[in-house]
Amino acid sequence: MTEGVFGRHSGHEQVVYCHHEASGLKAIIGIYSTALGPALGGTRFYPYATEDEALDDVLALSKGMAYKNALAGLDLGGGKAVIIGDPATVKSEALLRAYGRFVDSLGGRYLTACDMGTYVRDMDVVARETRYVTGRSPENGGAGDSSVLTAFGVFQGIRASAEHRWGTPELTGRRVGVAGVGKVGHILVDHLVEAGARVVVTDVAEAAVDRVRAAHPDVAVVSDVDAMIGTELDVFAPCARGGVLTDETVAALRAQIVCGAANNQLAHPGVDKLLADRGVLFAPDYLVNAGGVIQVDDERHGFDFARAQRKTAEIFETTKSVYALAEADGVPPAAAADRLAERRIAEVGRLRGILKV
Repeated sequence: MTEGVFGRHSGHEQVVYCHHEASGLKAIIGIYSTALGPALGGTRFYPYATEDEALDDVLALSKGMAYKNALAGLDLGGGKAVIIGDPATVKSEALLRAYGRFVDSLGGRYLTACDMGTYVRDMDVVARETRYVTGRSPENGGAGDSSVLTAFGVFQGIRASAEHRWGTPELTGRRVGVAGVGKVGHILVDHLVEAGARVVVTDVAEAAVDRVRAAHPDVAVVSDVDAMIGTELDVFAPCARGGVLTDETVAALRAQIVCGAANNQLAHPGVDKLLADRGVLFAPDYLVNAGGVIQVDDERHGFDFARAQRKTAEIFETTKSVYALAEADGVPPAAAADRLAERRIAEVGRLRGILKV
């Protein structure tokens, strides 16, 4: 499989396969870059159909984390891990602790945290085997659920996008569709409703939709993502799995702005141009969903929620800067965000060659 990784021309520094037969652990850790510092990225627990599918996901996600951390101004590189399996049936203390030992074996090159399928309580278990973990519970010295600031950051991205498109960040009366109302999406709905937006939601989990409707009875519901894509919206906020923006979905999209929490929303690099050609403003996902990594990074320095929230609020201005650069350079916002991230990785990364006495 190592040759397959190189065959993808992924540019990763390191890819580690983790297998522990007794606990059933099958995981892959991808470290894209440590130019800015240790590679931080969450652990995704998902029932991938094949090992190749899991590998593709960890390669894309870890690269995205490098760009996210760079654009957020953090002294962190980019990494990610995936555990292969259904967390509802195979997750156990033994499996998580075995995973923690593999993380520990990397000696701090990779710092893990929560992601889809893993939670604060899981990080507490992983932390029993390694100190290279963040996103732990407050009872264990951690910052707790990072979804709170992830959603807050996406909300700031939506406000900045609204200002760029309509001249004001106000969302009163704007119709916003949130696809995926799980850990992050349901908190984003809270912000949107409070801001006066008219919210439409969908989720594959009926219980997730029921929770939102219980809190906000006026929220509308559509059957699935395809139905939402075909709905007249001001803002479409994908907050579930990635790859939702394909050639076909962009052609059917009826929103003026796309700004959501899901990682790797573009099915392939050319989709950002398709969005631009259709006049759809796209907020790069790794730019606006950085609130979570800002929170878990702050945990490493003695967590202060107000401090982390102030840092997350800066996503508003960073998003505006990305749009300004995109217009100045004549490129889609995704390309502009990549340029800003790559510039910081290159410029600061070069400082690593300067000996500190």
